[in-house]
Amino acid sequence: MKKILLAALLLCIIRFSFGQDPWTIKAGKVDAANYYGITVANGMIGIVSSPEPFKVKDVVLAGAYDQYGRGRVSNFLRSFNLLNMTLDIDGKRVDGKSVSNFQQQLDMQHGGFTSAFDFGDKASVKSTYYSLRHLPFTVLMDIEITAKKDIIIGGASVMEAPDALRDVQNYYNEIDRPHVVISLLTSSAKSPTGKLLMCASNTFLFSEPHGQEPRVIHEMWDNNMHLMKFSRTIKAGETYRFSIAGSSITSAQHADPLNEAERMTIFAKLEGRERLISFHNKAWDSLWKSDIVIEGDAQAQQDVHSMMYHLYSFTREGTAYSLSPMGLSGLGYNGHVFWDTDLWMFPSLLVLHPELAKSLIEYRYQRLDAAKRNAFSHGYKGAMFPWESAETGVEETPVWALSGPFEHHITADVGMAAWNYYCVTQDKDWLKEKGWPLLQATADFWASRVERNGPGRYDIKNVVAADEWAENVDNNAFTNAAAKANLNAATEAAKLLGLIPNPDWKQVADNIPILKFADGVTKEHAAYSGEGIKQGDVNLLAYPLKEITDPAQVKRDLDYYSTRVPNEGTPAMTQAIFALLYSRIGDADKAAHFFKDSYVPNLNPPFRVIAETKGGTNPYFATGAGGILQCVMMGFGGVDITTKGITQIKTTLPAGWKSVTLKGIGPDKKTYTVK
Repeated sequence: MKKILLAALLLCIIRFSFGQDPWTIKAGKVDAANYYGITVANGMIGIVSSPEPFKVKDVVLAGAYDQYGRGRVSNFLRSFNLLNMTLDIDGKRVDGKSVSNFQQQLDMQHGGFTSAFDFGDKASVKSTYYSLRHLPFTVLMDIEITAKKDIIIGGASVMEAPDALRDVQNYYNEIDRPHVVISLLTSSAKSPTGKLLMCASNTFLFSEPHGQEPRVIHEMWDNNMHLMKFSRTIKAGETYRFSIAGSSITSAQHADPLNEAERMTIFAKLEGRERLISFHNKAWDSLWKSDIVIEGDAQAQQDVHSMMYHLYSFTREGTAYSLSPMGLSGLGYNGHVFWDTDLWMFPSLLVLHPELAKSLIEYRYQRLDAAKRNAFSHGYKGAMFPWESAETGVEETPVWALSGPFEHHITADVGMAAWNYYCVTQDKDWLKEKGWPLLQATADFWASRVERNGPGRYDIKNVVAADEWAENVDNNAFTNAAAKANLNAATEAAKLLGLIPNPDWKQVADNIPILKFADGVTKEHAAYSGEGIKQGDVNLLAYPLKEITDPAQVKRDLDYYSTRVPNEGTPAMTQAIFALLYSRIGDADKAAHFFKDSYVPNLNPPFRVIAETKGGTNPYFATGAGGILQCVMMGFGGVDITTKGITQIKTTLPAGWKSVTLKGIGPDKKTYTVK
């Protein structure tokens, strides 16, 4: 017992001394006018916080798309706001204006978001909600009210349909059994075109024994909103707890979503609060067996945990869902899937949790036929993956964006993600069944995409570069090098499987040009002449493509292109790659500078939520988190993905850091430390 108390005291001293809790982000002051919500998610349901007590800003459900709004393409749908509630104390409504000492915090270790406040001299209130990690379609809100004097409370769960949904139907049902009464508040609605049926249901979980719980009353307000409510007297000094459990699902996930939403809610009700939270916590504990521990920078430790927390929250094992740039934090980028997944988020998840990454590559595999049809319609062979993808795998880029028909490097990014999955897992059965079809089809695309203009001149013309400010250019450095990597990986995969690779793949790979200036700096594209860049396009040739391996050349390209990134308008992962490469060539000061520059100017209050760009307001930018985590693991931590699996190379920590320890890395859950 003494040892436990001593350890707890030491932890408190460490946290006090260094100023930041590695696992908890606190908002001591909540300013509704300058508030960017943070997300609690389980890879299926994302709940975005609000500065108002008992409210959530958004509920987003993975895989729920319909064609409405922006660009005549598929868009993410908001789900029913199934955790909004109201609380009256002695007949007065609790809201942001009537409370004091309002504080919020995110527990990243166990995926819980807590709000706490005082309501005058009457009560102290705390609420915590969870997107339950072990139940993909189910959420839980836990409310505790401590009375300072005798009070009467009135609690209501309010089910409200988002504006975009139509044909809303509201239901209320009580299931009475000898051991339990279940009150179900349920709604269903059609998506804007009628393509999907979206359903949600919730119920109260009371702490009293059966027969003594409060009476629940249903009220219908209008077509888009109804509620169920109860009242109870609480004595001075008493703490009263109740919970709301709810489930949301659509016809994209289940053939009978209305009944299934109610079944899952009943399941949660009869599991009970304690079991729900216990299983949820155990699932998060399992995720955090893969962790990054930083010594010497407490704020970086908290920030890196936040990045990991968000990637873990936005993905789920055993699905074929992928990640949009904003994950499940809202409707940003319509919820579409870009290269952001394959090049930026996938590698980080792959080395931390291959089973999570497998869901992302399964998403691509299941849409391979759509990519083949896309190649055919553009006059190419093989598979041409869309720049923006949603449910079906067809091109979902709005027509005004030239990236749709021209940003072809996405196909190589998908191919390399498949190859990297094999490299890390060494799973030949998967390679044969799913990896090989992806690699073969993407390699066939590049063999048909190049224009064969003689030795060393298998040009790739008319593309949007990875640096998207360069539109309709020829021989873009990243596109060309990614195509070469894709072709070579397909050749290697064939040999591993005992197949004869298409000899044309190597012929093409060996003749795709990588252009240079007269002074030896790699040229971003044929017409490039030193203008500002959005992405460190050329620098990606050193990592992750390994096209450039000479440290002197890596430095030459870094020093040139790192000065051509403007202060605004570039995404977080640009500077993350600079930091990663400076770490690999031994420059601790520049590694530290670009690590901070990659995200600190992008942070929004009160939870240090990352926006896409400096001063941006579109959080949470999961793409940036993926790039920065690669910087920490593959840069500072020296993790390297090779054909033989994960190895560690010599790198340099950023100035000021004492050590970084990577735990639970790869299928074998190894530990890597750099001091």
